[in-house]
Amino acid sequence: MPNMVLIGAQWGDEGKGKIIDVLTREVDWVVRYQGGNNAGHTVEIGDARYILHLIPSGILHAGKKCVIGNGVVVDPLSLLKELDELQQRGIQPDGRLFVSDRAHIVFPFHRVSDEYREQARSHGDKIGTTKRGIGPSYADKAARVGLRMGDMLDPDFPSLLSAHIKEQNSILAALGAPPIAEKDVLAEYTAAAKRLAPFITDTIPILNRGIAAGESVLFEGAQGTMLDIDFGTYPFVTSSSATAGGACTGSGVAPHRIDRVIGVVKAYTTRVGEGPFPTELLDDTGKMIRETGHEFGATTGRPRRCGWFDAVVARYSVMINGIDFWAVTKMDVLDSLETIRICVAYECGGKRYETVPANIRVLEKCKPVYEDFKGWKVSTKDVSRFEDLPAQAKAYIRRLEELTGVPVWILSVGPRRDSTMKLPLKPK
Repeated sequence: MPNMVLIGAQWGDEGKGKIIDVLTREVDWVVRYQGGNNAGHTVEIGDARYILHLIPSGILHAGKKCVIGNGVVVDPLSLLKELDELQQRGIQPDGRLFVSDRAHIVFPFHRVSDEYREQARSHGDKIGTTKRGIGPSYADKAARVGLRMGDMLDPDFPSLLSAHIKEQNSILAALGAPPIAEKDVLAEYTAAAKRLAPFITDTIPILNRGIAAGESVLFEGAQGTMLDIDFGTYPFVTSSSATAGGACTGSGVAPHRIDRVIGVVKAYTTRVGEGPFPTELLDDTGKMIRETGHEFGATTGRPRRCGWFDAVVARYSVMINGIDFWAVTKMDVLDSLETIRICVAYECGGKRYETVPANIRVLEKCKPVYEDFKGWKVSTKDVSRFEDLPAQAKAYIRRLEELTGVPVWILSVGPRRDSTMKLPLKPK
């Protein structure tokens, strides 16, 4: 099996967790390469539902090895909670989960800083952060003052953390936030260091040795292309590289080792938090999509904003990520609609846009140019072969392929593993 990067091609929440779960059967390793516990992957296996925030969802498959890469920022307490929950449900990560010693740590002062900075912004300038401390942790990384998971293995970790707390408390004071209780944090995090020590290692040679031995890797992205720190709707973005390029910098695997990029999109579009969203539906149709698709964040529970499929965003994602094939999710959510719309371009100030403008003030004013499509008005939930889909549903998928220039390989018509089909094409 080739080495694959799987990325979200919209604003995140595309259903990557399920597609990762489906593809994990065919690989040896699953690697998370960016983000933190501000993202979540939901996987349904039979009647069991798993929500993972840091640990790759490949851990649900016996014998699969999983890596939390150097590009991730790790909240040790959140990681321990996930480990405990997995073990309580009979899943043993020991010997299968490896945490990069180069991954930066999220501390309580990062969460407090995140919250107070968001509160200080005026309503129109709020980012929509999850307040999990992800941005401030990445800021420390860029400022070269952060602590990394490998520091937890150092006998001097308590003194390193103590000095860091003192420095961060001065920053919190400037924000008008209460100081962090140094004694409590030291106790919590030194205890966490002891529990996590067996998982922390230099993952770069381990991964590269596996690849050299012919083992295959699935790199799982969190969030989505439109939340990427460079290519997303800045400043309403996350703080890491959520695109395919981040798979290399976030794992230590060279670009020429990547064989295929899979882009995940919903058959419509959603986003959580603030920021422009040209195809957003603020009517009953948007409400129906949210309720039918259970569009509430896996991490925060926040209701997602819902809208029509945006081919402008999808084409933009194809360019940036080099997407070879699509995985389209939640096709069944559109089953009851009489008419389905696809955004094929934007218009603003008399100008037509075929790609996403960088200027956020321009994007906020863009109006979608729609192509109307007849709905199929038949349930697709029990369909297991592409050939058996209603004619209009097949035509809709083919139109998405035409508009984006990328073939659909995987199609999901429900949340379970078995509600997934591969289309009749031969992947690269």
